[in-house]
Amino acid sequence: MSPRIASIECFIAAYPVVGDFRFLAAKDGKRITRNTVVVRLTDDSGGVGWGQSVPSPTWSYETIETVQTSLERHLGPAILGLPVDDTAAVWQAMNRVIAPAFSTGQPIAKAGIDLALFDLQGRRAGLSPAARWGQPEGGPVTLSWTIDVRSPDELEDTVGRAAERGFRHFNVKIGRAAATDVAICQRLRALAPDAFIWADANGGYDEATALTVARGLADAGLAAFEQPLPANRLPGYRTLRRLGALPILMDEGVVSLADLESFHQLELLDGVAMKISRVGGLTEAARMVEYLHEHGLAFFASGLTDPDVAFAACLHLFSAYRLPHPAALNAPQFLDGTMLATPLKIVADQAFPPTGPGLGVEVVRREPN
Repeated sequence: MSPRIASIECFIAAYPVVGDFRFLAAKDGKRITRNTVVVRLTDDSGGVGWGQSVPSPTWSYETIETVQTSLERHLGPAILGLPVDDTAAVWQAMNRVIAPAFSTGQPIAKAGIDLALFDLQGRRAGLSPAARWGQPEGGPVTLSWTIDVRSPDELEDTVGRAAERGFRHFNVKIGRAAATDVAICQRLRALAPDAFIWADANGGYDEATALTVARGLADAGLAAFEQPLPANRLPGYRTLRRLGALPILMDEGVVSLADLESFHQLELLDGVAMKISRVGGLTEAARMVEYLHEHGLAFFASGLTDPDVAFAACLHLFSAYRLPHPAALNAPQFLDGTMLATPLKIVADQAFPPTGPGLGVEVVRREPN
């Protein structure tokens, strides 16, 4: 008989932010932290699993406060007493107490429980994530360096810092001013002629502007155009895709397999920039990646500046399913500190999935240092 979930503990872990990134910007000159919620599930046989939710109101409607209260007052109580091995029952309970909006309701909060449950199940079974997915063990994941500048004049220093750290590929944050954004990408290509580069607008353009930018990015030799429009501007995605200048990737608008299936059938995308935390954790993310593979869609990957437990989960998925492009997982670039007994192994731009059953990590402290 499967053990049952006996308790859930949540606590905030705050990681110092280093460098300049618009989504983790300091206010009033004060140093800020990347705040996350760590989840510890314990079953009635003493087994433990770790998860992590990584909210940010600059990326979604979920904040550190909403995630913590949702976990402690709603999601956590709803899953107590459920069998550890019944993932479907856990998700049914979570969706019953926090219902969907257009898609999965509060997926970042739910991701913390999903990762902890996945970790607990893997530890009990003595299996790695790859083995559980029926995939051969993969190797390290190649990371990209996030470019977030306002002018082409800033690029030489940024590319130089990336090279000093051993990074060779780039994800460019655009979506501000079209002409400047294209000029940044053109200059970056000149500075890094052999790099794999794609651009992410985070929904920052209207349709007419995005069409112009798409042509400019294609001329600059970029690989793809991620989230050019707000997530609810669906007709514009079809227009951009039919233009054919670059593969069109969705991110913010694809929060579940149902979204992916529908948007694919409507011919709105060429692929997805997968964020495990945004889609509610590994359970849904693995299903979505399998759909991408089955239908020949582009499989890109990024994150929400995920540290520690969430970062380990990303590495497992992207390694096991053989991510074909560098992953925009930028926690090593922008965050400091760790809560793990054994820090994750990152050598230059190569990030190695931890070994062992479950997620292969052990949390030993509440404050990263």
